[in-house]
Amino acid sequence: MASQDAKLILYTNHRCPWAHRAHIALEELRLPFEEVIIDLDTPRTPEYLKINPRGLVPALSYNGEIIIESGIVAAFLADAFPSHLVPASDAPGGALRRARIALFVDAYFSKFQSSLFKLGAAKTEAEASAVVDAAVANLVKEVEPLLADTKPYFGGSDKLTLAEVLSGSFVLRLLSSAKAGIYPPSLINQIQEKAPNFYNWAQAVSLHPSVTSIYDEEDVITHTKKRIEKLKAAAA
Repeated sequence: MASQDAKLILYTNHRCPWAHRAHIALEELRLPFEEVIIDLDTPRTPEYLKINPRGLVPALSYNGEIIIESGIVAAFLADAFPSHLVPASDAPGGALRRARIALFVDAYFSKFQSSLFKLGAAKTEAEASAVVDAAVANLVKEVEPLLADTKPYFGGSDKLTLAEVLSGSFVLRLLSSAKAGIYPPSLINQIQEKAPNFYNWAQAVSLHPSVTSIYDEEDVITHTKKRIEKLKAAAA
C-alpha cells in the first residue's frame, strides 16, 4: 500500500482518451497530484522524451519513478491505493473479480471499439451502415452479456470500478460523438434497442463526476472532426 503522501506528477493531455483513464483513477481515489500538460500537436520536447521515450501520454511520476502506458498507470494506482475500484488479488474473490474486469475491458476494446475505428475509412452511407451493423453485432455478442448485473456499474457495484476507469473515457466520447453527429444516428439507436445493458451502463458512466471532470466536450468534438477530415482527405 502506497503512502497518501506520495508525490504524483501526471504528464497528460485532456483531449487524449488514454490519458483520461489516469484522471478518472486519480479523481475517484481522491489523490492530490501535479499536472503537466503535454502538447500533442507538436513534436515532443527532449525534456519529455527523457521522461517517456515513447512520447505518449499519460506518464506518471510516482516519487520519481516513471510509469507509462495508460492501462498500467491506472492499474498501478488501483493497486497502490486500495479502494472500491478493484479488490486485491489475494482477497476473497479478488482474483476472479479481476479476471472478469480484464475480460470485459478486452471485449470492449478488441470486439467493439476497434470496430468503430473503421468508420473513419467509410466513403459512403452504405459502408458506414455496414460498419455500424458489425460493431453492434460484436457488442451484443461479446460485451452485452458481461453487463447483465450492472447496478449501475460493472459487476453490480454502486461505485465506479477499474472496468469504468479503463473504459469510461471512451464511453463518454462514444455518446458525445454520436450526439455531435460524428457517428451515424443508427449506432446509438441500435445500441439502445439491441444492447440495453450496455446502453444503461454507458449512460451512468458518462454522467459520473470522476469521468467528466476534465472533459471539454466542445474542444474534443472540434478536434475529432478535424482529425476525421484529415484522414478522409488523405484517403481521397
